[in-house]
This record gives sequence, C-alpha cells and structure tokens, in this order.
Amino acid sequence: MLQPKKTKFRRSQKGRMKGQAQRGNQLAFGSFGIKTLESKWITGRQIEAARVAVTRYMQRQGQIWIRIFPDKPITKKPAEVRMGKGKGAPEGFVAPVTPGRVLIEVEGVSFDIAKEALRLAAQKLPVTTKFIVRRDYDPTQNV
Repeated sequence: MLQPKKTKFRRSQKGRMKGQAQRGNQLAFGSFGIKTLESKWITGRQIEAARVAVTRYMQRQGQIWIRIFPDKPITKKPAEVRMGKGKGAPEGFVAPVTPGRVLIEVEGVSFDIAKEALRLAAQKLPVTTKFIVRRDYDPTQNV
C-alpha cells in the first residue's frame, strides 16, 4: 500500500478542495490517461487496486505512470468514544484530487487496449473520470 516513508507531522487538518487542478492536469508521460471530473480523497488501497487492474489487462505490456501519491494522513477515533479527548490516531493516507487532475497515464499499447484498461481502473476509483488522449497521438502508427 502506498504511503510516505516519513512525514513532518503525524496528523493534518482536513482542508478544503475547491476549484480546478492547477498542476498535474496535462498528460506528461504517456499517450493515454484518465482525468478526474470531481473532488475526492483517493486512498492508497484504491490507487493500488486501479494499478493492478491496468497491469492485468495490459498483460505487462507498455508502461504505466501513477500521477498521484497519498501523502495526507487521515485520522479516525475508535467506535463509541465520547466527544473530546483530542484528535484520533492516524488510520491511513489519502491523495486529495480536484477536477482536471490526471490520475494514471499509459504508453506503449494500442488505443483499444489502453481505453479498456483505464476503464477498468476507473471502476476501482471513487471519482468519475474521463479518458484522454495526447493531442499529437497518431493512431495510424502501430505500437
């Protein structure tokens, strides 16, 4: 499961996720990708499930880039605990994403394989996504 080796603080505040993604909103490595259309927290487990779905479908051909990393600690208090007595213990890590953020990129496979692989990955994620293709992609050239 993805998580940082070391963090500056054990606990963080929730924060707000407003507006569009200012960075990480263009394809940088691959020819195909999925872009989120809404704001959500994505856990390390969900990212890993999406990664496994893509690699299984692509049968270890081509290359995959995961463009998000869960580095925000999330805390939870135990069940049936009274109010107060401080913040809960860290439970896991999430990656906050806003609309427009590219989540996964793929290269080295055909359009159809990439589209289906990324569709399977999108099913594992809690956000609605959109399949995107590099602007200068040439479908006539065989991979």
